[in-house]
Amino acid sequence: MKSKTEVMAELRTMLADVFTAKASGEAYGRLARAHGYVDGYMRALLELGVVSKAELLDVVNTERERSSGPGMRTMAEVASAAA
Repeated sequence: MKSKTEVMAELRTMLADVFTAKASGEAYGRLARAHGYVDGYMRALLELGVVSKAELLDVVNTERERSSGPGMRTMAEVASAAA
């Protein structure tokens, strides 16, 4: 059985792949399938008691922010990025 560290690293990789595919405009079918794999993996981790819901949310938020930047930005940051 894999350690929690290995499982979480694998989840981070899977999430990064999904967010990269979404950002690159991957076809809906492939993206939906990838989401399904990640969702199933996270559900199994929860049901087995390997991680808590809070830990999963933290991992997803961290990977999403790494891929897309912060969810909220100041108007000054938006204006400077547009310039």
